[in-house]
Parts: sequence; structure tokens; C-alpha cells
Amino acid sequence: MADLEPSPPLAAQSSAPPVAPAKPISRERMVLLFAVMLTTAAGNTAMQSVMPSIGTALKIQDVWISLAYSWSALLWVVCAPIWAERSDRRGRKAMMALGLVGFIVSFSLCGLMLWFGLSGYLTAFWALVLFAASRSLYGGFGSAAPPAVQAYVASRTPRSERTQALSLIASSFGLGTVIGPALAPLMVLPGVGLTGPFLIFALIGIITLIALRLRLPNDEPQFPAKGKAYDPSYSGSPTADLARSDDEDEDDEIEPHKLRWFEPRLRPWVVVGLLGGHAQAMMLGIAGFLVLDRLGLRATPSEGTGPVGLVLMAGAIATLLAQWGLIPRFDLGPRSATLSGIAVAAIGVAMLSVANDIHFIALSFAIASLGFGLFRPGSTSGTSLAVTRAEQGQASGITASVAGASYIYAPALGVWLYGHSDWYGFGLIIALCAIVFLYGWRTLQADSQLMRERR
Repeated sequence: MADLEPSPPLAAQSSAPPVAPAKPISRERMVLLFAVMLTTAAGNTAMQSVMPSIGTALKIQDVWISLAYSWSALLWVVCAPIWAERSDRRGRKAMMALGLVGFIVSFSLCGLMLWFGLSGYLTAFWALVLFAASRSLYGGFGSAAPPAVQAYVASRTPRSERTQALSLIASSFGLGTVIGPALAPLMVLPGVGLTGPFLIFALIGIITLIALRLRLPNDEPQFPAKGKAYDPSYSGSPTADLARSDDEDEDDEIEPHKLRWFEPRLRPWVVVGLLGGHAQAMMLGIAGFLVLDRLGLRATPSEGTGPVGLVLMAGAIATLLAQWGLIPRFDLGPRSATLSGIAVAAIGVAMLSVANDIHFIALSFAIASLGFGLFRPGSTSGTSLAVTRAEQGQASGITASVAGASYIYAPALGVWLYGHSDWYGFGLIIALCAIVFLYGWRTLQADSQLMRERR
């Protein structure tokens, strides 16, 4: 389951029409945004729960199954900021729709290619190659939706409420990771077999797309690409007059420009997001194969879907507990959520490394997921709060690209190390968590400074 990108050019005009203050997000709109993220998350985790069994049935080594996602993840890193920048000019709804179309087409083709392989119409090699090619459509076009949703929410939420609002959106991924593994075994149907979840979630994606097109109003970009021509003597943002009407919480001393991953305002959050994301991606990559190995299910891969789904569900429920319960209950800010989360994740991973039965595996994975469930919204909201409201589109693109970068090679590396020794794979994950905690403790800005309203 983010990055750099250019800000829209400013047209040289002598004046700009006023922009009305943004209205709070209604319940209906929040449900639609939630559904967009939920659909893609549930589909992807359903896929993760059946892929170890599919790979075993095709007699493909585990590391190659993990590497099949790499090209898609690389495209995600490249394309997410492009779509995020375009959402500033074309509107968020259009990019959400594009992302759903990418999800639908990708899942349909992925399921079809794997069915051809399992049915003997394609060799295992070509089934995997065509699966990877089909999956790349999700990385290339599906990456348009998450940055658009994040930017839509962030640009309409006060700074003091940003962490909780983004945590709610992030929890849609958590809920999706409960629903996906729970439904995946029920979707293994006669005729389509293990590829059933791909085809059924493609149909669910079509329903979500129709609802989005019909019920979410067309949105004008919150910060249109027009304003006064920039004058070096002008100390504020060229779009400051437009942005100031929206809660007046912009930092007037920062001029809008192309955000890069490692510029000073973003560097600490990008580093912790990248390293922590790699740790989480490696754990997720190992989890399904670990269940098959420690429960002795390699010889009967079709029986592995249920236990793998159970473990993923336990982790997803823990993620929801973090994002729906702990963050709002304790009013955790970005720094506290990030640091406490990565520490808890390290404990859970250490327990997972020695777990040998389904109950201990599920408990350990749940504790690790609880930690990452705190960590991910913390680092996301920290990135959002580090920049101005007018830069939220770019910030959401960076967040999405950092998340995508974590899945280019980390899952395959984790599986490869795990294949040589359990201690290599889990040892590297714990080391990454420790580095994130120590670096974050020294560099992340205090919550009181990040969350205060700027006027």
C-alpha cells in the first residue's frame, strides 16, 4: 500500500478575483472520500492475502512474487507528484476518478493474467510478467487518487485539526485492510479460483467510481494558477491574498515554489517516512510467507488464504485502533504519533520474529501494525503541517511518492533476507525502526509549534 512536484505557474496579472473561503467538508463528501481510499485499500490487501498462495501454486519463488510489485511502485513514485500537481489545476475530483479507473483496469487485467497462468494457458513466467505489467497501471494511474484525497482534506482543515482529519482518511486504508483479507477467502469462487478477489474488487471499484462521479460536486482548484506577478519586494506569497481567506493560517514568509523531497522544511519528515515506510513494507512482504512456513502450509497453498487473511485482519484492526482510538483519544500530534508508533512497531516486529503459532503470529503482527498505524498518520500530517495551505497539493504528492518508494525493493529485499535467515530480515526491520526513532527524536519539530494556528 510520495514526493516532489512542481507548483502551478503563476500567470502575470495585475489583480486576482477573490476566492470564497472553503466550506467545511460535509459528511456526505467525507464518506465519498473515505470510500475511494477504502476500495483501493481493501482490493490491495485482498490481493496480498492470496498472492503467496498463487505464487506457490505457480511454483514461483517468493522473492519473484515480491519483485513483481517493484515496477508499479517505481511508477507510483514518479507519477504521484505529477498527478498531485495536476490536481491543483484540474481539481481533486478529476484525479480521484482517474485513480479509480487505473485501479479498475489494473485489477481486471491482473486477475485475468493470473487466471491464465493458473489454468495452464500461460507459463508461470509469462503469467508473472504480464501480472507485473498490468500491476504497473495501478502505479501509473492509480497513484492519482490518494494525493488528491489528501490535498482535498488538508486544504479544507485547520492546522489544529489536520492530524485527526488525515488520520481519519488514513483509517480508511486501515478499514480496507480489515475488509480485504476478510472477504478474500469468500471470493475464491468456482471458475475463477484464487483470482476471484481481483475481479470482484474491480467491480466494486466501478461502483465507487459511479458514486464519486454522481455525488461529489466538481471542485474548482482551491488555489488557482493566477495572481499577481511576483515582485521580489513583495514579502508574502503571490497567492497569499487568496489563501489568507481560508482560516488565515498560511506562513506569509514562504513563497510558493516547487517543493523537493529534502528541502529543509520537509527533510526530517521525508527521512522518517522513507525509512519507516521501508520497515513497514518489509514486514508486510514477509508476513504472508511467514504464515505459510510456520504453519506448514507450503504443500497446500490453497489452505493458506484463510490464515494469512486472519493475520492481516488482526493487523488491520490494530491499525484502526490506533487511528480511530488512540490518536483522537490522546490528541496525538505528528511528532508524538510518529515516535511512539515506530517504537511500538519495533516491539511487535521483534515478537513476530519468534512467533510460531497462529495466535502469537496474529498478536505480534497486530502490535507491529498498531505502531505503524500511529507512525504513518504522524509522518503524513507532519509533512502537511510543514508547508503552507497553498502547497498542500505538492505536499500530498511528496507523501504519496515517499510511500511508493518504500515498496520499490523493500518487500523483495525483506523476503530475500528472510529466505536466507529469519534473523536477517527481522533484524534489518528493527534496525530501521531504531534509526527512525533516534533521528526523529533529534530532528522532528515539536507538536506545539507545528499545530499552532498561524495568523
